[in-house]
Amino acid sequence: MLLNTMKLKLTTVIISLSVALLGSQVAFAETAKPTAEEIQLQKDKIKYKAYIPAKYVLFEAIQGDLNQDGQKDLVLIVKGTDPTQWVNHEYRGKIDRNRRGMIVLLKEKGAYKKLTQNLSAFSSENEEGGVYFAPELWVSVEKGLLNVHYGHGRYGYWNYSFRLQNQDLRLIGYDSSSNHGPYVDSETSINFLTNKKVIRKNLNEDPDGDPKFKETWRKVNLAPIYLSKIKDFDELDLFGF
Repeated sequence: MLLNTMKLKLTTVIISLSVALLGSQVAFAETAKPTAEEIQLQKDKIKYKAYIPAKYVLFEAIQGDLNQDGQKDLVLIVKGTDPTQWVNHEYRGKIDRNRRGMIVLLKEKGAYKKLTQNLSAFSSENEEGGVYFAPELWVSVEKGLLNVHYGHGRYGYWNYSFRLQNQDLRLIGYDSSSNHGPYVDSETSINFLTNKKVIRKNLNEDPDGDPKFKETWRKVNLAPIYLSKIKDFDELDLFGF
């Protein structure tokens, strides 16, 4: 009787351990499963390998019609691979501080032809954000415009709009919003084609109330800015006029 009881307990323990092991394997498999974005990036790395310069890797591929010819052009966000740009962070461990850039290709007769490039205009995705996280970069193509958008969560955003011109992409618009959570403190919009700038200041200090904007218009005088010539978006001065 005692022997049977011990056998029963041993069998129960073995079954429990097996179930636990199986569960941990399933959980690991689920956490290790790549996302749809990661799978697409791996496909794009192979598909667009010929357009990526040496010592760079593909970070993201964006498609959209830049010259309004009905064909999807290609914007490649690339990232440097310099091993000296890896740093040891006090809290985050070893992180990659290589800068990012952009290659713009137009589709012609079923093939891509490079229009312009800037291989280091953007900081690393692992930059410091101070007391808050660093702004997140999004690049998109909409209605023939290339948009470089920085989202800063509850603090607002800023966006640069570029249009094809002179075998490059010219900055034609800038829009930003300065927020405190849902409260919009101010908005700024600059049209570099009409050389006009408007600042909308929210006069309603009630964070739960509807904004009441006061508009201030100004003329701007700034030489044309082209994507290929921008050294660093973080230091792009559009207000020194």
